[in-house]
Amino acid sequence: MEPSPYVDDAADTENAGRAGHAGHADHADHAGHAGQAVLPSPRPPAAKRFLGGTHRVVSPAETVAQLRRLMPVMGITRVADVTGLDTLGVPVVMVTRPGSRSISVSPGKGLTLDAARASGIMESVEHWHAEHVQLPLKLGTVNELRHRHRLLDVARLPRLAIGAFHPNLRLLWVPGLDLVEGAPTWVPFEVVHTDYSLPLLDGTGAFVMSSNGLASGNHPYEAISHGICELIERDATTLWQMSSAAHKRETRVDLETVDDAGCREVLEKFARADAEVLVWEITSDVQVPAFACTLVDRAPNPARPVAPMRGFGCHPARGVALLRALTEAAQSRLTVITGARDDIRVHGNGPEEDLRTAQQFLAEHAGETCPRRFDEAPDHPGETLDEDVAWEIERLREVGLEQVVTVDLSRPELGIPVVRVVIPGLEPLYDVPGYMRGPRARRRLQESAS
Repeated sequence: MEPSPYVDDAADTENAGRAGHAGHADHADHAGHAGQAVLPSPRPPAAKRFLGGTHRVVSPAETVAQLRRLMPVMGITRVADVTGLDTLGVPVVMVTRPGSRSISVSPGKGLTLDAARASGIMESVEHWHAEHVQLPLKLGTVNELRHRHRLLDVARLPRLAIGAFHPNLRLLWVPGLDLVEGAPTWVPFEVVHTDYSLPLLDGTGAFVMSSNGLASGNHPYEAISHGICELIERDATTLWQMSSAAHKRETRVDLETVDDAGCREVLEKFARADAEVLVWEITSDVQVPAFACTLVDRAPNPARPVAPMRGFGCHPARGVALLRALTEAAQSRLTVITGARDDIRVHGNGPEEDLRTAQQFLAEHAGETCPRRFDEAPDHPGETLDEDVAWEIERLREVGLEQVVTVDLSRPELGIPVVRVVIPGLEPLYDVPGYMRGPRARRRLQESAS
């Protein structure tokens, strides 16, 4: 693992405000240099040394080997290969952490079993870090702090219908770094941590709480890129969901045009398992490639019904983005089959509802055309992870999203880069209970209605 190089050990909270950028007391020198404000300089670029279905600095096997010694520290007790419980043959694991303060089972998927293990363990690792944050916090209202501190633009954060936020509400804040300006920026702690144990902290309920933008990696840029892409993916999913039926039909992908080797391998496994695969390109105006996939048995088995399961993916390389969507759909099936997460069932009503939903889905989409070619999606893989992050930030700025803030959750003693990325203005997933549509979602609904 590449230890996080941007943690400051400053004792007081004012210096801790610079925790996202160790060694740069004057952040003004880095303002406006998108994608270059995170790591100290000089430093070699984060080269991509593994490109088998994902872009990493080391192979999944190396990642797993390095993580195994740390699993007991974070309470990870089991990494279960559950691939054989389904008919698809796509490697999926379930990683168990019984003492979790949020989700106790983290799924993982990939082209290989090592890739699936790395995926699941890293997800469990990042949740542990977000449950055990050891950063200095401030308690105060927006009106109290805004004159002396650079704050995240909370007005653009996702809100809840029952949200209690107002500028005089006392909140806990945690230090982060704005990658666009290279400036220390304070972030509401509620949108950073994942400690959902009761009682919840004071000020909770102002914003949408989730794990969106929480990411880990073998290198800080690997984690940051993953976090940014996850937030762009969630936003794209919500915008596509609120699009017109005609637009959705236009974005369905002809799978015969998919030329990525990893994607073709997974599609062939689905075909051998007699599974129907529907894919849509859901790339938003941000123009980072994104796909949605729905997977369902062509002949749903009444004795073993599985509802249509969805997966999503986003990455500068369109092949990686699509592969993430395909493998996540397979992972979703096994998450339900294993009983690890009951909350992702279609309606939570059991096998009869799953069977009925599968049959209805097949009937609804029977005979549809697939007008979108795979190569119509953008494709911009960088040579290094540095280039990926810089490109992603520029795409966000092109659509008026001027804050990309990271909170470094890494533990120096563990050496695993973990970040929470927060991008005000992007929409969360549309099905979050109580979620109020933001400007981007409202605009898309207006466009769909016109």
